[in-house]
Amino acid sequence: MANIREIRERINSIKQILKITNAMYLMSSSKLKKARKSLEDTEPYFYKLQETIDSILEHTPHTRQFYFDRRSGIAEENRKKGYIVITADKGLCGSYNHNVLRFTEQELSEQANLDNCQLFVMGQVGRMYFQNRRKTSVDSEFLYTTQNPTLYRAMEIAQLVLDKFEAGELDEVYLIYTDMVTSNVQEPRKLRLLPFERRHFGKAPDGTIKKLPKASFLPSPEVVMENLIPNYAKGVIYGAMVEAFCCEQQSRMTAMDAATNSAKDMIKDLSLLYNRARQAAITQEITEVCGGAASVND
Repeated sequence: MANIREIRERINSIKQILKITNAMYLMSSSKLKKARKSLEDTEPYFYKLQETIDSILEHTPHTRQFYFDRRSGIAEENRKKGYIVITADKGLCGSYNHNVLRFTEQELSEQANLDNCQLFVMGQVGRMYFQNRRKTSVDSEFLYTTQNPTLYRAMEIAQLVLDKFEAGELDEVYLIYTDMVTSNVQEPRKLRLLPFERRHFGKAPDGTIKKLPKASFLPSPEVVMENLIPNYAKGVIYGAMVEAFCCEQQSRMTAMDAATNSAKDMIKDLSLLYNRARQAAITQEITEVCGGAASVND
């Protein structure tokens, strides 16, 4: 049995860890609420933007927009694909990073030619993983983007992939992020960002079809779409960034809550062990005193 001093030091050490895990839980909870509020504040704008694009496609079906070009003439094995992968900058969030990286690995393993794949990684964990484990080059690094998802950072990322799509360097662009199904269920998800399809539009958030009144587009529907599509792509990326950030914070809250409960259980067990050791030491001292007194009397 460990002595009283060692047990007391272990209890104090675990109490310090308990303070850290509890503080991280509270910080993640605060960040989660803030991120959710930011997403709710910006959602109406992007929903209205989606309805506007749908209106243009509905009233001008002859419109041919560059970002809808599927480039069907290119064979599947020759198509250049880009993946925007969203991971975390830090650990201590359960299996959040592992699930995203494993999902991305599965997607890459299905590609016939990895030379045609480009990775755009957000998050230090994902960047270090792919640089060390994969031969696929990591084209861009977005430092601290996942810790502070903003529309400005989403615009930079959207503009980068849109420029590559326009230049023919990419034929398809996908988003890989974590979707929060429920507060306890989080799943990696792949979403195609480019090229756009008409089925991406046409329904409101409640699932109903809403048609806008007739309108004229100046100078032309194509020019209007050239300004709307980049903003819509920015909104999609921003939504994925916030959703992934919320999943990260939720995973960290769950992990820190489990760590806090484990620390409390360990303190409880060590306290019981400490009391037993202390009682044994007192009993031993009493026995020694009684034995010494008996020997003096003899």
